[in-house]
Amino acid sequence: MNAIPLDPRKFRDPFVTAKGETRATVAPTALRTLWFNTGTLCNIACEGCYIESSPKNDRLAYLSLEEVRGYLDEIGSLELGTEEIGFTGGEPFMNRDLPAMIALALERGFRVMVLTNAMRSMQRLRREVARLPRERLTFRVSLDHHTAEGHERVRGERSWRPALDGLRWLVEQGFNVHVAARAGDEPEGELRAGFARLFAEIGLPLAAADPVELVVFPEMDERVDVPEITTACWGILKRSPDSMMCATSRMVVKRKGAAGPAVLACTLIAYDAAFELGRSLAEALKPVPLNHPHCAKFCVLGGAACSR
Repeated sequence: MNAIPLDPRKFRDPFVTAKGETRATVAPTALRTLWFNTGTLCNIACEGCYIESSPKNDRLAYLSLEEVRGYLDEIGSLELGTEEIGFTGGEPFMNRDLPAMIALALERGFRVMVLTNAMRSMQRLRREVARLPRERLTFRVSLDHHTAEGHERVRGERSWRPALDGLRWLVEQGFNVHVAARAGDEPEGELRAGFARLFAEIGLPLAAADPVELVVFPEMDERVDVPEITTACWGILKRSPDSMMCATSRMVVKRKGAAGPAVLACTLIAYDAAFELGRSLAEALKPVPLNHPHCAKFCVLGGAACSR
């Protein structure tokens, strides 16, 4: 069945929906997680990538180690109490400063989450990765399906075996490893059962039933129709705005050609200028109107989050 296209009247006004109702906003409660997008370049081009990463997409340039250091310094000076630093992309390991960035965040006492496809870009930096501390560091490896066919339908031919090799290497090195999959059309119970079989077959000590060790993300396509979220939705859906990602996290990016980085509302909406909140963390700690299809599909209705 073909999906219904997004109504063009929706997500136009940051404060009012197409039906004239008050749009929901999310006020920051804390900065529990700060994400760094190290650049949108990736070694592969996946079908339906929400941030359009590819070997050619450099719309988000590489962050430098010193730029990351500046934001970690600001966390300290503002006494924000941030607990976790996340690194995403693109493929974060395309940025050769990534191991040093990870080490710096660990030295500062943060938990660190790295999202990676564990393929060649990571494997060419094995020596640097192997020297990283194991404590408080987690790698979340993308396996879009528990079969080679399903995974390569999204990530392209010859992507399955390198991903498994990288995943196994991380486990063998003693790192804490999680896996991220896509929901697709398969019922979640069947998907998790398939991953349980895969983990057993290749000897990975991961619990497919655990929603942290195996994260299943909803599909995202901003062209497909989705309800707008109003202030009344919190009560109807029995959801709290404090549970949304933008209540407790922000993402730092550096746009191609920009003089310096900027802070965005979340990891999912990288190119919409309305979600750019300022250059500093202090500027970025302000309410966020849920004025994008991803706000509804991924966070409010999907109940998903990029962090733990």
